[in-house]
Amino acid sequence: MNPSLFAILAVMIGGAAASLQAPTNAKLTEAVGSPVNAAFVSFAVGTMALGVLALALQARPDMAAARALPWYVWIGGLYGAAFVVAATWGVPRLGVATTIILMVAGQLLLSLLLDHIGFMGMPKQPISWGRVAGVGLVIAGVLMVRKF
Repeated sequence: MNPSLFAILAVMIGGAAASLQAPTNAKLTEAVGSPVNAAFVSFAVGTMALGVLALALQARPDMAAARALPWYVWIGGLYGAAFVVAATWGVPRLGVATTIILMVAGQLLLSLLLDHIGFMGMPKQPISWGRVAGVGLVIAGVLMVRKF
């Protein structure tokens, strides 16, 4: 399979999983008492699944390289926690589609800036009118999903 096609499919499946995760965690909130508790359970289950996958794939970290990393590369899980709690809280109030579209709009807005500056050594992709228009269309989609 073409590596780019595989990457596209993997990312789309990940996005679809996020759409399933939000209402699943919202329902879990009813039993565990808060979006934070539901996110905690979600992360615990995800951590166990990743542990099993790492063992199955025999994925071993390079500890010397890991120790050499700056502190800020270790906080990615905080962003994930914010995403999961926001989605868990938002879905019962806004619906799945509106919540996910707003999250994607937020991701796109910041992504434009991160691409523009080449954040953390990523390839630079300057902000262009076409890219801004694309984000604008997503935001217009939010309004259409919310109003119609």
